[in-house]
Amino acid sequence: MTLHGHSLVAGQLAASSSRTFHPISPLDSRPMEPAFHECALEDVDQALWQAEEAFALYRKSSAETRAAFLEAIADEILALGDDLLQRCHHETGLPLDRLTGERGRTCGQLKMFAALVREGSWVDARIDTAQPERTPVPKADIRRMLAPLGPVIVFGSSNFPLAFSVAGGDTASALAAGCPVIVKAHRAHPGTSELVAGAIGRAVEKCGVPHGVFSMLHGAGSEIGIALVKHPLARAAGFTGSRVAGRALFDAANARPEPIPVFAEMSSLNPLIILPGALRERGEQIAQGLRTSVTMGVGQFCTKPGLVFGIGSPEFEKFGEDFAAAMRAAAPGTMLHPGICRAFHDGVDAMEKVPGVVRVAESDTEPDAAKTQGEPTVFATDVEDFLAKRALHEEIFGPFTLLVSARSFAELEAALKSLDGQLTATFHATPADLAEASDLLHILERKAGRLIINGFPTGVEVCPSMHHGGPYPATTDARFTSVGTAAIQRWSRPVCYQSFPADLLPAELRSENPRGVMRTLNGQLTRDGV
Repeated sequence: MTLHGHSLVAGQLAASSSRTFHPISPLDSRPMEPAFHECALEDVDQALWQAEEAFALYRKSSAETRAAFLEAIADEILALGDDLLQRCHHETGLPLDRLTGERGRTCGQLKMFAALVREGSWVDARIDTAQPERTPVPKADIRRMLAPLGPVIVFGSSNFPLAFSVAGGDTASALAAGCPVIVKAHRAHPGTSELVAGAIGRAVEKCGVPHGVFSMLHGAGSEIGIALVKHPLARAAGFTGSRVAGRALFDAANARPEPIPVFAEMSSLNPLIILPGALRERGEQIAQGLRTSVTMGVGQFCTKPGLVFGIGSPEFEKFGEDFAAAMRAAAPGTMLHPGICRAFHDGVDAMEKVPGVVRVAESDTEPDAAKTQGEPTVFATDVEDFLAKRALHEEIFGPFTLLVSARSFAELEAALKSLDGQLTATFHATPADLAEASDLLHILERKAGRLIINGFPTGVEVCPSMHHGGPYPATTDARFTSVGTAAIQRWSRPVCYQSFPADLLPAELRSENPRGVMRTLNGQLTRDGV
């Protein structure tokens, strides 16, 4: 497919600035064609004004209209066929089978949100009927539900160029809620972004929704990204990436005269704790599973276990040897783009300079100098050094993990208490281990958004019960998730209607319940009418 290299603003190619850039293929470190034009600040303003105008109509669109629109986007993405997968492969280095699966996840998310809005109960409708006879003060009729916020800014992620990018979960959930979306495309895969943006544009035409419902902009995050979140018409933003970039967006949004929420996923070590009984029963099996989890996707998952704790013992030493051998046998892998590869090697080099930390293994295979490759690497330390050195609490994004040995449960408890917020925390344990370690579980309930027993955190199931979030700095708001149907709640706010005439109420709050949604009626969950 021919790429034009321009931003898309409400169905039109942006005039853009004269500045251009070329993505660098991690497969051979060469620039890729065509040149992509960075948008101008005028394009940012135009996209937001178009989105605001579209919001007036789109927020009132029927559930069926939104659902059909989301399904049409999925159909148009699939219609791109192998062209999309090939372009994405060359821009990211991700293998075609991984990208095929990610495309399926992307389309599945769109269809999941289509089903959610068709069913309709996500709006959390609540009705308390009037009690005019109540004394000393009569009670008014009060009804409440969630309503869309307005234009949402979505930042494409490098490590999921489809599922967390232009038509990913943030975009799907915001469109489902009734919010227009302006996507800031990731500079590492602009061609992929353009192809998916074109698919959304065709779905806009097919479904007859306002063109301003979707725009996609190219440009530097430090300029265009900040301008987007600071624009007075932006109502919220979703971001997945580094803590530095996420915090910059969060700070800019909160410095506005009218602050807006930035739901940023930024940093997580995803601690994995191996308790003594599990080590005795299946230490070698855990070592092999950990190797797979750490190196999956070249360690470029936000849920990669980057920190492993155990109680010092012959079994833990044997586990460390087995894990080190498995990591030495693992081949280097191509990372997403040169910037991520540089950051990985800088992080490993910095770790090696920390006193009390030793490198115990790295891949026996030399990385290919022509590619942006990272080699599987393992370091080790003890709890005393881990507690004393904050540098050991920093994420290294890539195929890396740090083994930490404790002398007792008390030391392990101290180490877990010292952790920042995390997306996940994992225990490998027997029932007897868990009975002895209940205090550790309670500590990590306060530290992580998802707890796993006898599994591995990589591989986030897209389902209604999933929570992909956690206390800062894992995310900026631990109450919300970026995966699963609950992600839609980020783009809505409660609106309460008191003593409203029936014909002015939203359908979900009308007494006859024409949509048949689940509601809380006078304190009871029901689909019945009033």
